[in-house]
Amino acid sequence: MSRIGKQLMALPTGTTVSFQNGTVTVKGPKGSLSRPFPPTVHVTVADEGARVTVDDATIKNQAALWGTYASHLKNMIVGVTNGFSQKLEINGVGYRVAMQGKDLKIEVGFSHPVIFAIPEGVTASVEKNMMTLVSTDKELLGQTAAKIRSVRKPEPYKGKGIKYVEETIRRKAGKTAKSSS
Repeated sequence: MSRIGKQLMALPTGTTVSFQNGTVTVKGPKGSLSRPFPPTVHVTVADEGARVTVDDATIKNQAALWGTYASHLKNMIVGVTNGFSQKLEINGVGYRVAMQGKDLKIEVGFSHPVIFAIPEGVTASVEKNMMTLVSTDKELLGQTAAKIRSVRKPEPYKGKGIKYVEETIRRKAGKTAKSSS
């Protein structure tokens, strides 16, 4: 039995969940999201909330899918009501980021600036060396933030690069001069 899967998910006011032909659609004040579910996973919607069930919980694969898709549904409900945000920080001498239309213009020590196209469904804003990404889809937001971070990952010696705000960089000691004796 999945502890996460058998929990009832409360629906905030103004949020609706529908399950038709294996696809879940969640609509709320910030937009709507839809996701296909496997044929063994079902969603039942009642007045008090939504519940995810599987055909046979004793089968290991279905039990794993039960908890996974329950978490997906919970993230969809939170996304259309509150939304998700991710902050990235850029560190380094001469490293900067700016908005160029809907795209990000990232200058991180290459011979040319990197133009990063923000995908549909994600909104970006820049303030000094901080980038803030906002979306209703948690999976798309995380993937976009990871792709931006991969343009120039933080290096362990000086800490230069693009990192998440809450991320800590484990620093390494550099080379030391040979001691004269």
